[in-house]
Amino acid sequence: MRYWLCITTEENWEVIKEKNIWGVPERHKNTIAKVKPGDKLLIYVKQERREDKILEPKIVAIYEAASEVFKDSSRIFKTPKDMGNETFPLRIKLKPVKIFEKPVEFKPLIPKLKFITNKKKWTGHLMGKAMREIPEEDYKLIVSSL
Repeated sequence: MRYWLCITTEENWEVIKEKNIWGVPERHKNTIAKVKPGDKLLIYVKQERREDKILEPKIVAIYEAASEVFKDSSRIFKTPKDMGNETFPLRIKLKPVKIFEKPVEFKPLIPKLKFITNKKKWTGHLMGKAMREIPEEDYKLIVSSL
């Protein structure tokens, strides 16, 4: 079993929750191809600015991959401004394991997470990625901080 951090926006988190689907752009096909049914996916909502307020990064749920990757270009996800006409066509069906009543703040976890080797420039470990594999011990650390 593998563990994944799936990076999304507040808007697309609502879509994931409603439809139990995870999707990534075509350019991330090599990453999503490694996901197998039964893998655990943590949903990470990235930091966003809303008017003059900063919404801090957080982990909002655990899902289990419930399908192999499939292709579907129907427009269900909201495309971030800088991504043109992206539909996130490479998708996986999800089975909810736990949707957190209170999200886990991400920044306090950074000093303890193994996959983040450069603690000062931690965003570089996530930037430009749709998802990334994380070690089991990081997964357990995040889950235990609920």
